[in-house]
Amino acid sequence: MAKSVRFMSAVLVAGSMLLSACSPKSEQAASEGSGSGSGSSGKQVTLSVEVFDRGNSPSGYTIKDNYWTRWVQEKFGTPNQIQMNYVPVPRSEEVEKLNVLMASGGDVPDIVFTYDSSTFYRYALQGGLTDLTELIDQYGPNLKKFLGEEVLNYGKVEGKLYAVPAKRSNLGKYSSFIRKDWLDKLSLPVPQTTDELYTTLKAFKDKDPGGTGGKVIPLGMTIAPAQYEPLIWSFIKETTEEQKYTLTQQLGSRDYPILLPGFKDALQFMNKLYNEGLMSRDFGLDEDKKKMSEDISTGKVGFFSEDDTNIYYADGTYETLQSNVKDAELQAVDVYTNEKGEHAKPEYAPVGLYVMIPKSSKHAVEAVKYLDWMASGDVLFNMQTGVEGENYTMKDGIPVALENPTEEAKNRMFNAGDMTLITNGQQLGSPEKNKEAKALQFPPKYQDGAREALKISNSDTVPPVLMDRPIEAQAKYGNTLLDKFNEMIVKTTTVKPEQFEAVYDSLMKDYMASGGQAVLDERTKVYGEMKSK
Repeated sequence: MAKSVRFMSAVLVAGSMLLSACSPKSEQAASEGSGSGSGSSGKQVTLSVEVFDRGNSPSGYTIKDNYWTRWVQEKFGTPNQIQMNYVPVPRSEEVEKLNVLMASGGDVPDIVFTYDSSTFYRYALQGGLTDLTELIDQYGPNLKKFLGEEVLNYGKVEGKLYAVPAKRSNLGKYSSFIRKDWLDKLSLPVPQTTDELYTTLKAFKDKDPGGTGGKVIPLGMTIAPAQYEPLIWSFIKETTEEQKYTLTQQLGSRDYPILLPGFKDALQFMNKLYNEGLMSRDFGLDEDKKKMSEDISTGKVGFFSEDDTNIYYADGTYETLQSNVKDAELQAVDVYTNEKGEHAKPEYAPVGLYVMIPKSSKHAVEAVKYLDWMASGDVLFNMQTGVEGENYTMKDGIPVALENPTEEAKNRMFNAGDMTLITNGQQLGSPEKNKEAKALQFPPKYQDGAREALKISNSDTVPPVLMDRPIEAQAKYGNTLLDKFNEMIVKTTTVKPEQFEAVYDSLMKDYMASGGQAVLDERTKVYGEMKSK
């Protein structure tokens, strides 16, 4: 679904400052950065790049001076007469610090970035960013090839490229998991459909195969998206292109099918599960998933959905369960089915980060060349994996991290992920290799399970819908509507079945009056404009 365009009200006051600081140098930036890597004068230039400071620099290194900053200087900077300069920004204060930098004009780095799409859209609409459309054509052939048109589209606003989107290595979000040992104890098959799952959940409740003494939770649920989204999206009916674009409500970083046909049916099914005692009773209070994780780990939960490989980390949910419950076994499954028999579930947008060049930058060409260099040859591979034999070994064409690297080798990689701006996750040339590399990150005993979970999370996915410009109503009402949406999920699920219709109608009316109608109207208008082009 389309990325969030929720403008952050706390930084709107910086708008006029940003415009006055950035706009006067717009033409200057393009002309002064139009020469070779060293600029038209042939003299050395300094290229400033934002970098996250997570407060985790090992001894002997800083965010500005470490193995990879030195490596980049040697391999890219010095040969091109460019002095690399890194500007630390605390990860926890990403947007706030970026706004201060952008408003400062001349002190803003040549390359900045944000995970927040609303921040990117705002800068683009206010004229604070360099138009990269022609620059990437001229100086970014490797970058364009690496990202591809689908990813690049996420950096466009009204047809012009204002950001280089970082490419996600894995678009899958969710898998579901079931207690296979419980199925075996009850001689039940692995459910394949929603109806079969319902029958299985009832058997878990009635027969308590885990011996919980009546504390069994057939379906683990929270108010976090990873638990309810696979269920809800499986009820959404086939829609037209117009319905997808106009009826989707984008709240925060996700798209919600609240107005799409089938949404009400999903809530009614959740209401049925809840009232029959098949679902976590206090799921509406469990936004951080701590209670559900505890219930899974102590052997009370029979089935749940989760971020695809979350349970497989060392000392994670699955390992804790197996330490608490002898012979406990979780199996990744794809159960929720839609009207077409598919296991519909949303996928991530292919972009993870928005890399931008402020309009005030005098070195836009050098900035694009830097990003293009990162996409060339084996640069990205080296920066993501380190030194062979010290950080990793190759296994069937996949780099596998050493289990016990030296302190020096481990320290080398402390900020490698933050240095590789053009990607979100490890890139090995194909989705298949990327997924295998991710599976190999887990303890050997869980790698097969992780492979299956990754396969499930990437199957029958619902791709994001991308509008060609921000929806201002979503920015204005997004926070309020997300609260209203969560309220609707909890209240319609927990009311008595005979009260469902009245409560649903009341909450939907309130949702639309609180901004939902404004979002619908604007999306409909923008869709019409897109189709008329």
